[in-house]
Amino acid sequence: MPGFGMLRDGFDDGVLDPVLWGQSYGDPAELGGRLLLPCTTGYAGARTASIYTLSWSQVAARVYPPAGGGAASAACSLLVLSSVGGTDAGFLIDAAQGAMGLYLREGYADGSALFPAYDPVGHAWLRLREDAGHLLWEASPDGRTWAQLRTSVSPEWAGHTDLSLLFEAHRDAGPPDHAELDSLNITRPGRVSGTSRTSCAVAPAPRPGPTLSGG
Repeated sequence: MPGFGMLRDGFDDGVLDPVLWGQSYGDPAELGGRLLLPCTTGYAGARTASIYTLSWSQVAARVYPPAGGGAASAACSLLVLSSVGGTDAGFLIDAAQGAMGLYLREGYADGSALFPAYDPVGHAWLRLREDAGHLLWEASPDGRTWAQLRTSVSPEWAGHTDLSLLFEAHRDAGPPDHAELDSLNITRPGRVSGTSRTSCAVAPAPRPGPTLSGG
């Protein structure tokens, strides 16, 4: 089975690939060279097939969160999902709260989750990668130079071959808008922090809702 590094999409042809994103819901679309995901009081998600592994791989992308106006929570998440509900890893950005969650969840909970203040410049690009038994959450302003935000021992499921990637959006109130994604695993050339292994992987998980909480 392929690593997430084999999952690449520039969203440039105006048509969301129905094979690549075969588990999507809530009307995601491609427009203007980006993946557009409705951010409403319902849920919308662009989700890949469950055929990838995170081992020695990565998921990296330019992420544009929804606007926070009129909402207590307006969030998008970029998650690698295992086959077990509530077991996943990745990022959640809540524009209304100005916060970001760095998750490695089991049973929808992560007591060690970190919640740095969201920086739309410094956190413009996000990357989750697995390297030699460790998960690394990283961010970059330009897709070239990466800063490490969190590390953890890799969970056993990171080596499974039935993982998927989910980009999801939801808001609790306020006018609808969009979360956007671009350059999935198409990063700019430059020095990569850490080791030289930079294949891509991120897996989505069933959602309890886009809440920024440690449990």
